[in-house]
Amino acid sequence: MSALNSPKVLLVPRRLLALSLPLFICYKSVQLIRVTETMRPLLIFDFDGTLIDSVPDLADAVNAMLGEFDKPMRPMDAVRGWVGNGARPLVARAWFNRTELTDAELNHPEVDTALDVFFSKYSDISGQKTVPYVDVDAGLHELKRAGFTLTLVTNKPMQFVTKILQSLGWQDLFSEVLGGDSLPQKKPDPAPLLYVCNKLGFDVSNAMMIGDSKNDILAGQNAGMVTLGVSYGYNYGQDIRDFKPSEAFDDFASLKDWLMTNDEN
Repeated sequence: MSALNSPKVLLVPRRLLALSLPLFICYKSVQLIRVTETMRPLLIFDFDGTLIDSVPDLADAVNAMLGEFDKPMRPMDAVRGWVGNGARPLVARAWFNRTELTDAELNHPEVDTALDVFFSKYSDISGQKTVPYVDVDAGLHELKRAGFTLTLVTNKPMQFVTKILQSLGWQDLFSEVLGGDSLPQKKPDPAPLLYVCNKLGFDVSNAMMIGDSKNDILAGQNAGMVTLGVSYGYNYGQDIRDFKPSEAFDDFASLKDWLMTNDEN
C-alpha cells in the first residue's frame, strides 16, 4: 500500500470532540473517516441550597416585608426551612409562621399583597449576603473545563437569578438557565428538566439532576434521570437520602469528585 493510501492517524482536540459533532475528513483517495465521541452528561443544578446559600438575604427580605405589616420577625433558621418551593410558598410560610399550609392559605389575598412587598425588598438586597457554598465556584469551573454541560433549573424568579449570577461572575458558566417563572411548570414537575434536555439535545439517560431538596429529587425521578442529592442545603429539616436519590453527598467537593471519576464517557 502506498503512503498516500495508508491509513491516517488523526488527532482531534478534546474540546472539539466534546461537542459530539461528527467530523468528516476527506483524503485524495475519497476515503471518509468519521470521528465521534459521546458527550459527557448534562448536569442540571438547582440554585439555592445547592450552589448558593441565599438564606441571609432571603431572611432580611422576609423580615423587611413583615415589618411593613407590623408582623413579628422570623428567625433565620425558620426561613431556612421554608426555602425551596419558590417565592409564594416562602412568603406564605413567613406570613402564617409555619411550613405546612392549606391551599386557602397559600392563595390568600393577603399573601398576594405581601408577595409584592417581598419582591420589592428582595430586589434591593438580593446578592448582598448570598455566597457560594464551599468548593462550589472552583468545582463548577473544573466540571466545565472537563467537558460537562452545566445548566441551572431553579424555582427562584428569574429576575433574581440573573442578578445573583452576575454578582458571582457565573453568567457564562451555564448553557441554559430556567427560573421558577420561565415555564408554566416548575419543580417537582419534570417539565423544566425535560425542556433543558430537549433544547440542548440530550437524552434523559445522559442527564443528571443535582439538588438539595425533595423537589429536585422528585423532578429528576419524574423525568427518569439520575438524581444526585446534597445534604447541606434546605430540605425542610428532612434528610435528602429519605427521598432515594441515586447518590447523595455531604459536600460539593465529594459530588464533584464523584462526577469526575464515575463518568464512563
